[in-house]
Amino acid sequence: MSPKPEWREPRIIPLDRSIEPQIRAAIDGKAKPPGSLGRVEDLATQLALMWHPKPPHAGKATLLVFAGDHGLTEEGVSQYPSAVTPAMVRTFLAGRASANAFAAAAGVDIRVIDAGVAVDMPDHGKLVQAKIRKGTANAAREPAMTGDEARAALAQGHRLACDAIDAGADIIAIGEMGIGNTASAALLMHRLAPAPLNDCIGVGAGQDEAGMAKKHAALERAAARSGASAPFDVLREFGGLEIVMMTGAIFGAAERRRPVMIDGFIASAAALVAIRMTPAAQDYCIFAHRSAERGHTLMLASLKARPLLELGMRLGEGTGAVLAIPIVRAAARLFTDVAALEDVLTGKI
Repeated sequence: MSPKPEWREPRIIPLDRSIEPQIRAAIDGKAKPPGSLGRVEDLATQLALMWHPKPPHAGKATLLVFAGDHGLTEEGVSQYPSAVTPAMVRTFLAGRASANAFAAAAGVDIRVIDAGVAVDMPDHGKLVQAKIRKGTANAAREPAMTGDEARAALAQGHRLACDAIDAGADIIAIGEMGIGNTASAALLMHRLAPAPLNDCIGVGAGQDEAGMAKKHAALERAAARSGASAPFDVLREFGGLEIVMMTGAIFGAAERRRPVMIDGFIASAAALVAIRMTPAAQDYCIFAHRSAERGHTLMLASLKARPLLELGMRLGEGTGAVLAIPIVRAAARLFTDVAALEDVLTGKI
């Protein structure tokens, strides 16, 4: 067994915006009217800045699906029991979840990571055993995890993203599975967006009126228990282990100057933490879609982030991130594969 990685502050180099005019000029010079491909041109520019001085490449993509349980489920914040988390992990490993189907359609590899499932998961060739602890503590009553546990989860997420890049991934996508994690994400958003708690709480995997009342009451107790406001402290107090590992994965991708596809509400909460901790990480984030989960639009606005897709989805698992990857691949090819207009007009093509 390899030793567990140790956490260190990420060394992320912001994109060099001084060369953006020349990159945009190159895109404007392609065989198309300037600006005619809209936001795809913005995406091509972002990718070219990441890869500079090499041309952008967006061939192999890897989806990292992090699974973890939440002590907050003891408060009735979800209609579903924690037993659903390991059941869905088994479904991912069998290749039968929505994320598997979408990844197959988009040509994306999947790695499934046990970040903190509340039961021991049997060894499986497709499962990465990275459990920090068996679920978080109940954040309505005590910190979700210790500082050492949070740092260990950040380090694991960082390592897993770097491992995927070392194995050839040009794009990292992050997704999650964890009953109760919309409650955790709402608390992170409340403190770090920041935003009124009521604006951050949605139905998650599905809640009736009575369930929503329980969820609101539990999160109000959690917020009242701790006044943490520094990003790492907020993560330790209210985060989930899968969310912490996604935060670490964002740092890993950004350090390696690779785009990281941010899925919906939960993954965006991890991005919010990462960006509040290290603002340069935002240069490498591509927000895939706008979730139908209450709070996501406000969370995106707090980051000045513009998602690529709006499909009314709120599943998680990285499904939205995977669906947006073909757009990223197309944007890279706009920069590298499309002829210059001058070559077309002079007969060189």
